[in-house]
Amino acid sequence: MIDLYAWNTPNGRKISVALEEMGLPYRVHVVDIGKGQQFEPDFLRISPNNRIPAIVDPEGPDGQPISVFESGAILLYLGEKTGRFLPREPRARVAVYEWLMWQMGGFGPMPGQVHHFLMQPEGPARDYGFTRYHTETKRLYGVLEKRLAGRDFVATSGEPSVADFAILGWAWRHERHMVPFDDLPNVAAWYDRMMARPGVKRGFEVALS
Repeated sequence: MIDLYAWNTPNGRKISVALEEMGLPYRVHVVDIGKGQQFEPDFLRISPNNRIPAIVDPEGPDGQPISVFESGAILLYLGEKTGRFLPREPRARVAVYEWLMWQMGGFGPMPGQVHHFLMQPEGPARDYGFTRYHTETKRLYGVLEKRLAGRDFVATSGEPSVADFAILGWAWRHERHMVPFDDLPNVAAWYDRMMARPGVKRGFEVALS
């Protein structure tokens, strides 16, 4: 059984969704980042960057336990472990890598900054930060909208990939970063398609806080 260390954030939800979709048994260890539990020595041993999520798989590649931190690395590890949601064909796999890196490099850090500045006191610094990162977040949604034209999933056909799970974790908070789907019909259809999947539903319902 895989041990998942997480909190109720987009990055945490990426992994609970993937574990449910892949049918892997797991148990949750709640890491309350509001109380600073991510800085405790036991957690730092498996996640040295003091960030959630992290996993410990008692049955690693050589039959020995392995810990994995960083949500993108965890998704790739789980895809390799199960042979699911990560294509074997090289060209298809490259597309998954591209869109997973797109999420990790932009569609996560940018809306995360929107969340940060929305919580700041009103004033010039808040206004500048919000405008800067909200504009970039909306641009990234536009990139996703174009990508999903005529496609059911972001990087693959037939079924989602780990890239879809990664992107969905942040799209789940689209209302919080103030991006309605009114002008994003392709994103809206993809979002509804993903959220209707039983595994995805379970991944969002499991208690992470």
